Amino acid sequence: SVTLSCNLIFVSLFHFVVFVFSIEDDDTVKLTLNDIGLDFSWSVRRIKEVLSHLGSPFSSTPTSCSLETIKSLATLVDEQSFPETKIGLASGVYAFLWLYTSILGFKPATVTVSSELPVGAGLGSSAAYCVSLSAALLALSDSVKLDVSQKGWSTFNETEAELVNKWAFEGEKIIHGRPSGVDNSVSTFGNVIKFKSGVMTRVNSNMPLRMLITNTKVGRDTKALVANVSARKSRHPDAMCSVLNAIEAISDEWSTIIQSQAVDDLYLSANEEKLGELMEMNQGLLLSMGVSHASIENVLQTSMKYKLASKLTGAGGGGCVLTLLPTRILFTVLLNLFIYASANFSLLMTEGFDEINEFEFVAIKCFPLRLSARRNEYFDLVPHLKAQRLR
Repeated sequence: SVTLSCNLIFVSLFHFVVFVFSIEDDDTVKLTLNDIGLDFSWSVRRIKEVLSHLGSPFSSTPTSCSLETIKSLATLVDEQSFPETKIGLASGVYAFLWLYTSILGFKPATVTVSSELPVGAGLGSSAAYCVSLSAALLALSDSVKLDVSQKGWSTFNETEAELVNKWAFEGEKIIHGRPSGVDNSVSTFGNVIKFKSGVMTRVNSNMPLRMLITNTKVGRDTKALVANVSARKSRHPDAMCSVLNAIEAISDEWSTIIQSQAVDDLYLSANEEKLGELMEMNQGLLLSMGVSHASIENVLQTSMKYKLASKLTGAGGGGCVLTLLPTRILFTVLLNLFIYASANFSLLMTEGFDEINEFEFVAIKCFPLRLSARRNEYFDLVPHLKAQRLR
């Protein structure tokens, strides 16, 4: 979502970006990353000096950051006081500087980024960050036109969203190297995206799904997990091929079910039950691949007590767990689950159950949500990018 006002812009896929353009003669670009406690400040003169080869902004032409420019961005970041314990987040600052200078050029501003998504938990927070920044910067550069005179929510048109998505992908490439582009696409366009053999296809979901997201707060090393899966596949090629084929079949069936029209509540409940079974089967296969974790299994055992289906999301090895909440779930079951789980984990929710807010559970309405994967194929669910005027 994007909110505009005079000198303030607010962008969110549960990442909130605020831009304030200085009225006074201030030659500074300031970046505050609220949730990780980092602040940066550069003079516009210094940025222009280090990135002089960029020339004028090129907001309408999404461009990859060259190795030469990466080195220049590293120079700017190295001049800041970057805590050694958070040096892994430096690439996110590189992405900001690249998107900022490429889209807006060399202008002073104060930028604040906040998030309700946990970082590094498998929910695509870096993609939400890049989409939010790109949308805000493009709106400020007038490359996308938002009707700020209207009240309430509005959306980007298809062409504008494509431009946002392409720039966000360039930011993701700086952060991750060779991302698939699925996370930023689903953060921009929402709904369901199927990715196979490098091709993304948007799938229209006709089922109102609600998920409980449990953050185990256990960190994981994605590269190590991927390497372990690769090693296991080398040791057991036939068995692992069968596992991956089974995951592909689960993904295909999931896609078919969510596209079907629910003719009545009974039909909807039956489909929710099928989806729950598919999630449980998928989790079992992921366990056999070696990407689960004791903390994840603990969440699964808890949800099983209430006959709810759960599975890991993201790379596994910790991070977050998804639990499907049926439409007709008993409130007492939901409440008991929350009371038990909140004592041990951090909980997030998708749309619905506003009455639970009195217990301070966070309602998440916009984030990438990985459901299943086979090699380079998986699905994501998320409401799409929206815009609202700030009052």
